[in-house]
Amino acid sequence: MHDQKIDLLKTVEYGGCSAKLPPGELAGILSKLPQMQHPNIMVDIDTHDDAGVYKLNDETAIIFTTDFFPPICSDPFEFGEIAAANALSDVYAMGGTPLLALNLLMFSSAQMPLSAFEQILQGGHQKMNEAGALVMGGHTIEDHPPKYGLAVVGTVHPKKLITNAAAKPGDVLILTKPLGIGVLVAAQRLKMVREEAYLKGLEQMKLLNKAGAEVMTKHGIACATDVTGFGLLGHALKMAEASKVSMAIRTRDLPLIEQAGQLANDGCLPGAAFRNLDFVQPSLHVNKLVEPHLKMLASDAQTSGGLLFCVPPEKVDAVLHDLKVTGVHPQSAVIGEVLPKTRKSIYLE
Repeated sequence: MHDQKIDLLKTVEYGGCSAKLPPGELAGILSKLPQMQHPNIMVDIDTHDDAGVYKLNDETAIIFTTDFFPPICSDPFEFGEIAAANALSDVYAMGGTPLLALNLLMFSSAQMPLSAFEQILQGGHQKMNEAGALVMGGHTIEDHPPKYGLAVVGTVHPKKLITNAAAKPGDVLILTKPLGIGVLVAAQRLKMVREEAYLKGLEQMKLLNKAGAEVMTKHGIACATDVTGFGLLGHALKMAEASKVSMAIRTRDLPLIEQAGQLANDGCLPGAAFRNLDFVQPSLHVNKLVEPHLKMLASDAQTSGGLLFCVPPEKVDAVLHDLKVTGVHPQSAVIGEVLPKTRKSIYLE
């Protein structure tokens, strides 16, 4: 890590994707906005998908997204890396290739050294270089605590676009990254997490979803989303509602980051997990045998989390194999299946 002249984590109460507005409040606001009407719009806010998609011609559609948040870690360079990986994730979730990006940075030169400003941008640029995207500039304003992210444009073939509205009964749910980032960050603040486990959490947040997107494209996956601030249950609910299906998620099969299960069982649970659970509660059925800490981990806000995608049963073994041979998704796992639409949208087992 870089020499830390300032601990960014001490500047915020909620960092990363846990700083999002509660999903219920956000949905209420978005429902009052006028719908965009244009024949070239392929995806808009109507299905609460990962990004907007606009068809340019028969060969190319553009994916347009943005994401930014307050610090999720102490080191400025790592904060830049994580924020950039998270901003890119929406493009990957839709099967796209990142093309262009603009920095979005809120920073107070009066309260922090400019070296931190520089390191945040350097971290972001390093991840954009890794993705093969071009950073074309950006915008900065005076603000404290700092916030950083990017607006990203990607491209995808219109017929290969992956959305959150194409799940079909019988599909199998695969998750590419383990859960528990919000719990680990909360534990870091309280000095409860082992350094080795926390460092693994940081590395996971820096990991691009590029390899997962390539596997999805190879196997013709039609439905996916990335798991970020609304937690696994929140994003699965949006997928189920957009696809007009229900989903069963098996808590015993959820991949977890090292020590996250123990910490959650000990009661180290961030506030965002409770807000996410409140949001999904009306649409959720929880089996009485589900362990409480696993229910909370399924609600835990994930910063730069993995991809959740729906795979036809006959492709599951090949998809899991290809994910694991990438070398970056060893904990990829089947966590449930898509059901016909029933009374509840999500069944937690």
